[in-house]
Amino acid sequence: MRARPGCAGSRPGLTGLTIAAGGLLALLIGAAFAVLLWAIADANSATSARRASRTAIVEAGSLQQLVSDLETGQRGFVITKREEFLEPWQTAREEFPAEARRFTETATSPEQRRSAGQITRGVESLITDYSVPLVEAVRRGDSAASGLAATAEGKRRVDALRAQFDRYTVEERANLAAREDTAGVNGRRAVIAAGVGLAASTALVAAFTVFQHRAVVRPVRAAAAAAGRFADGDLGVRITPSNVAEIGTLGTSFNTMAASLQDSRTRIMESVDAVHRRTARDLHDGAQQRLISLMIGLRLARDEISDGESSATELLDQCMADAQTAIGELRELASGIYPTVLTLKGLAAAVKDLADRCPIPAVVDSKCDQRLPSAVESNAYFIVAEAVTNAVKHAQASRIDISLELGEILRLRVVDDGIGGVDETMAGSGLTGLAGRLAAIGGTLTIESPPGGGTSIMVQIPIRPEAPSAQRP
Repeated sequence: MRARPGCAGSRPGLTGLTIAAGGLLALLIGAAFAVLLWAIADANSATSARRASRTAIVEAGSLQQLVSDLETGQRGFVITKREEFLEPWQTAREEFPAEARRFTETATSPEQRRSAGQITRGVESLITDYSVPLVEAVRRGDSAASGLAATAEGKRRVDALRAQFDRYTVEERANLAAREDTAGVNGRRAVIAAGVGLAASTALVAAFTVFQHRAVVRPVRAAAAAAGRFADGDLGVRITPSNVAEIGTLGTSFNTMAASLQDSRTRIMESVDAVHRRTARDLHDGAQQRLISLMIGLRLARDEISDGESSATELLDQCMADAQTAIGELRELASGIYPTVLTLKGLAAAVKDLADRCPIPAVVDSKCDQRLPSAVESNAYFIVAEAVTNAVKHAQASRIDISLELGEILRLRVVDDGIGGVDETMAGSGLTGLAGRLAAIGGTLTIESPPGGGTSIMVQIPIRPEAPSAQRP
C-alpha cells in the first residue's frame, strides 16, 4: 500500500521540532536574561543599601560631633564664665532638631531606628535636663554648678552617648559588610546561572544545527544528488528514508515515483523485446522461408533448361545468386533485430555465436550456464554486441576477451587491446542508449579506457525473478 504524502505516522515533523527547539531556546535565553536582570537589580539594591549605610554613619558622626561641640562649649563657659564660649553650644542647640531628624530618618533597619531613637532622646535629655540648667545655674552664680558632682554627671552622660554612638556605628558597618557579602554572593550566583543558561543555549543551538544538518541538509543534498542521477537516466537510484516527517515523505514520494517509472520503462522494454523477437521469428519463418522456396524453385527450373539455352541459364544463375544474397542479408537483419540463438539457447550461446562471427579473434570465458530473464539476456547481449562492434570499428584492436559470470548479479566484461582513450561520454550513441536501458533494470555500466591501454567495459545486472508477462513465447 502506497503511503500518502500527508501521513507522517509517528515520525516527528520538522515544523514541530523547529518550534520546540525555538521555544526551548527562547526559554533558556529568557531565563538567562531574567537572572541577569535580577543580578543587576540586586546589585542596584546593594549599592543603594551601601549608600544608605554610609549616609547613616555620616549622620551619626555629625550628631556625635554636635554632642561634642555642645559639651565643649558648655565646659568652657563653666570654667571661664565667658559668654563667647557658649557660641558653639548655642549653635549645637539650634541645629539639634534638624540633625536628630536626619539621623533618625537615615537609620537602615528597625533595630537601628530604635537605637537612633534612644540616642536622640539621650542627646535631648543631655541638653534639656543637664546642659541648659547647668548653664543657667552658672549664670546665676550658683557655686554648686561648678562643683565636681555636676562635672562628673556631664562626663557620665557624654560617655554613655559616645558608647551608644559606637555601638550604632559598629552595627551599621556590620550591616554594610553583610550587604556587600550578600551582594557579592548573589552576583557570583547570577553570573554562574547566566553562564549556565548561555552555555545551555549555545549547546542547544549547536545541537539543533547538527540535527538540521543531519536531518535536513544531508538528506536534501542526497535527494539532490539522487535527482541528478535520476535525470541522467539512473532509474534504480533511491533515497534513504528519513526520520523527519517532511523529509521522509519527500523520500517516499521520490522512491515511489522512481520505482513506478522504472517499472513502466521495464514493461516497455519487455514489450519492445517481445516485438523484436516476433519480428525476427516472422522474418525467419516467413520471408526467409519464402526466399528459400524461391531459390529451390529457381534451381529446379535451372535443371529443366537444356544447356543450349545459355542466356536463360545465366539469368537463372543470377537470380539464384541474388536470392542467396537476399537470404543472407535477411538472416543478418533478423539476427540484428533479435538473434534466434539468443531466444533458443540463451545468453552464453548467443555471445559465443557473436564471438565466432567476429572478424578479429574473440575469446569467451563463460560461467553462466542457465537461462535468465529475457530483459536481462537481451540487454546483456546487445551491450556485448555494441562493445564488440566498437572494438572492431574504432579501437584498432587485435583481440577481444569476453567474460560472463553469474552469481547474485550477472557480471559481463568486454576487454580489447586497442588504442583506448574512450570514456562514457564518448562511447557512441548505441552503447549510451543501451546503458540507459540497462539502468531501467537496475544495472550499471562502467568504462575504463586509459589512452593506449585498451578499453574495458564492465556490466553488472541484478537478477530478479521474471514476471509472468515477460515469459518467453
